[in-house]
Amino acid sequence: MPRLSTRVAQVAATLLLPASLLSVTTLMASPAHADGPGSGTPWIVTVGDSYVSGEAGRWAGNSNSGESLIDAGGSATYFDNATHTAETINRCHRSTAAEAYLGGGVNGLNLACSGAKVATTTTSEGYFKPGIDFYSSGGNQGQALMLQSFAATHNVKAVTIGIGGNDFNFAAIVTQCVQNFLLSPSWSKDYCKDDAVVTNAMAAGNVAAVRARIATAFGNVRTAMRNAGYADGAWTLIVQNVPSPLATSSVYRYSESGYTRQNTGGCGFWNADADYAYNTILPTINNAISGAATDSGLTNIKKVDVTGAFAGRRLCENTVGLLEEKGLSSWRASGAVDRTEWVNQIRTVSTASGNYYIQESLHPNYWGQLALRNCLRQAYNGGAPRSGTCTHGTGLNANGEPVMTLS
Repeated sequence: MPRLSTRVAQVAATLLLPASLLSVTTLMASPAHADGPGSGTPWIVTVGDSYVSGEAGRWAGNSNSGESLIDAGGSATYFDNATHTAETINRCHRSTAAEAYLGGGVNGLNLACSGAKVATTTTSEGYFKPGIDFYSSGGNQGQALMLQSFAATHNVKAVTIGIGGNDFNFAAIVTQCVQNFLLSPSWSKDYCKDDAVVTNAMAAGNVAAVRARIATAFGNVRTAMRNAGYADGAWTLIVQNVPSPLATSSVYRYSESGYTRQNTGGCGFWNADADYAYNTILPTINNAISGAATDSGLTNIKKVDVTGAFAGRRLCENTVGLLEEKGLSSWRASGAVDRTEWVNQIRTVSTASGNYYIQESLHPNYWGQLALRNCLRQAYNGGAPRSGTCTHGTGLNANGEPVMTLS
């Protein structure tokens, strides 16, 4: 039998490689296995809209005394390309604070996009918004197709989805409500709750149609994973609903008379509209999401209810305040997480100066996004996903996230 060194030389000659590039260790090692379904480091992938992408994740709390006081993420917050110098898809706002990045031995990929609906669209301004579908044109892809490609070469253990708000025309509803607040006097209030943009969204026929589209989105995720080589039982779909960004008017810290509610607090809703948003719009959206999960027929779904996750930390709630109202020097000040808001102010054209974007309005900010990440980590449960309702405690955990409990 040839000596091992002679055998190395023979193999090297066969491969047309110099023997010096091969080693005994290489010859004796087991064949390498590529990552893919069930093999390699576990991943969690997030798909959906702005509440999942990390919109507003740059800002920790709110302040009218200068953006530097609340700038937790910096100018690269939304830069998600390989070099962190630009966005992969402009205005998707996949932030560094997004919930996808659990850590602790599981990798995260954020495919969600601010403004996304179930079906792929392009806005009137020309921004591409990938839906939860298999769209492919001109180099652009839907999120389901992106997921399918990624999952084929990575070990995806869970997919988290949050979708539906934009199918209910959420941004247009907020715009209408703030406009009505600013343009009608307190002695003759013009409510948005009876305007067409709201009544059409809340109409039974539209609610049923959106619910069906959301169920289709869940089915598209399953199809993507099946196409990538996964059995249904090999991964989990974690369905997340929408946290309440506004409280009822009874706990607002600004009166509805005058313009302070919007000019100072950035929460320009008439009391009746704020109450309608809390008692009707939010439950309607979340019931549609929950119902769609049932309608989809998927057997590997876990639900995370974050409806009340921000209670006591919501925009303009009287238990929190702007940094300057609470005497805090910046977002880094001790106790800031418990004394400031977890939802970004609603901005108008006149207040979206500097590095602020109007599209960040009424979204979970840095604290809110990290709170959702904590909720998701507990739902992922070390690879044995579970359902639950997430609520907040006080202070920060070892990861610098708000303390949350999934029960």
